[in-house]
Amino acid sequence: MELSKERLLKLYKDMQLIRKFEEVVQVYSANGTIPGFVHLSTGEEGAHAGILDCLKKTDYKFPDHRSHGVYCLCGTDPKYVMAELFGKTTGINQGRGGSMHVSDLDCRNMGFNGIQGSTMVTCLGTAFASVYKKTDDVTAVFFGDGTLGEGNCHESMNMAATWHLPIIYCLINNQYAISTHYTESHPQKKLKTWADGYEVTNYECDGNDVEAVVEVMEKAVAQCREGNGPVLVEFNTYRWQGHFAGDPAAYRPEEEVQYWLDRDPVKITKNVLINREGVAPEELDKIDAELDESVAEMLKFSLESPDPTLDFATKYTYADREVEAR
Repeated sequence: MELSKERLLKLYKDMQLIRKFEEVVQVYSANGTIPGFVHLSTGEEGAHAGILDCLKKTDYKFPDHRSHGVYCLCGTDPKYVMAELFGKTTGINQGRGGSMHVSDLDCRNMGFNGIQGSTMVTCLGTAFASVYKKTDDVTAVFFGDGTLGEGNCHESMNMAATWHLPIIYCLINNQYAISTHYTESHPQKKLKTWADGYEVTNYECDGNDVEAVVEVMEKAVAQCREGNGPVLVEFNTYRWQGHFAGDPAAYRPEEEVQYWLDRDPVKITKNVLINREGVAPEELDKIDAELDESVAEMLKFSLESPDPTLDFATKYTYADREVEAR
């Protein structure tokens, strides 16, 4: 599928936003300014940008632990996402969510939680709501090759298939579940075929080719909007860093890492824009410079935003109860 120059430029900008956003996050996580664990999606920007480009604001999104790109592209102002990662009161969740638990119901980002695979079950609720209310809103749930081994995935897909629910299972296959390569924990050569047992339509694509991502997502979205049940899409990609920021990832062969570094989704799209669409490199340089300035402003906003007071931080810990701050 060949996208228009205008759409490709938009996707290039989206991917670069994720890349530059996470470059800042990586630095401030390493120096201890950002609290808690941080899981980066550097190298996976093509999948995240392409998926979000095919969804409406009213479609439901269930991110996973590696979803800063989803947060930034689903409709929330990214500066509030960054402030959230810094634990500031100006964050979209007032600093209570951090890197892994960002939610924004205004754009139907339903958030993630600490129970691996649980969103595979909770996404059934929003998908059923779309059917019950007779809307064409779809539900997109993000998960990795490791989560695919959870029993919740089987239960979810069985029910979604039985009830013909409009769910797009976005399997971001970045090759590793923490330190285990997917071929060591799954018998399938193609993880997408896991859905065959439930008679669920399934596709795979090169997750680093944003045009391929859009092509397969548009088919999946159309099927769900038309009421023809769930779809599983396997996006083959790679995370450049370890499982979490600071993980040296010594379990990965150097030649494997280099292979995927050479398949940078941002560079692939840049080359298409220049060589096929005739976009001047200076135009892309201008986009990059504008994004650098924008991300710098996000960082400034986050650093200058107030930290929560103890009373504020303990608010909402329990419903209808006050928690004594100590």
